[in-house]
Amino acid sequence: MKTTLLAGFAILALATAVHAAEFDLSPEQPARLKAEPNQEAIAAIPADFKFAAEGKFTVAVSPWDPPIATYATDGQTVVGADPDLASLIADSLGLELNLVATAWADWPLGVTSGKYDAVISNVTVTEERKEKFDFSSYRQDVVGFYVRNDSPIQSITEPKDVAGLKVITGAGTNQEKIILEWDRLNQEAGLAPVEIQYYDDSAASTLALQSGRADVEFNPNPTLSYSSAVSGDTRLVGVQSGGWPAKAEIAATTRKGSGLAEAVTIAINGLIEKGLYGKTLERWNISAEAVEQSQTNPPGLPKT
Repeated sequence: MKTTLLAGFAILALATAVHAAEFDLSPEQPARLKAEPNQEAIAAIPADFKFAAEGKFTVAVSPWDPPIATYATDGQTVVGADPDLASLIADSLGLELNLVATAWADWPLGVTSGKYDAVISNVTVTEERKEKFDFSSYRQDVVGFYVRNDSPIQSITEPKDVAGLKVITGAGTNQEKIILEWDRLNQEAGLAPVEIQYYDDSAASTLALQSGRADVEFNPNPTLSYSSAVSGDTRLVGVQSGGWPAKAEIAATTRKGSGLAEAVTIAINGLIEKGLYGKTLERWNISAEAVEQSQTNPPGLPKT
């Protein structure tokens, strides 16, 4: 896992050179890739599975931030890496994509009730969620450390590297759990405590980092990577699995026992094999989060 993350770190360091103009937020999405129907995946769809809308793959997505999912320039169309993957999976299943913007809190009921066939919206696999849902993994859950370009900090790979720093993170998140545990380990070792800072929005976080009120931001890597590439004001100095010390994966989520997960997993692996998956992640500057193979119901983060 450490080797994979270090390799991802190197890829992302290069990827942040991407110019802002390369991120297309238009509703038309002319660069979105298309896939041919995958007959193996289609054959794996259970004969008795009833799609939410006939002939369509209805997918819930929560438009929270680029590059994962956000609203296009028309303020209505949802675009990003997850919508692109949803489109490719729909193609592979021989279906038309019906993408539905959904509040994060609403997707679990929507999937269990059959309102949505799946949710593809940065959902992390956990053992608790596996009791109610099936999963088809498609990305590593990676969180990143970003600093201002002129920061003296060059690398953050272990707890001692954050001792005495002012670190921005999100309240109630996996990354907060990580930084709190790192701080506990540091203080047990007699090192300086971390000053953890919380902000309500990305603009406030950016201002704190650029003004020097904070040393580091530690949050989901896709969003910070995108922001770094667009602004050119920050740089990556380290990545960790969102489930540190355990491996965490992001997955397409379907109703438990519906049988659809296996078809989705086959579809994703077909996209990986044909290179469409890798090109889609590259398009949104998140190549470091690629998985080598999709798995149905991989090990999830343990119950807390």
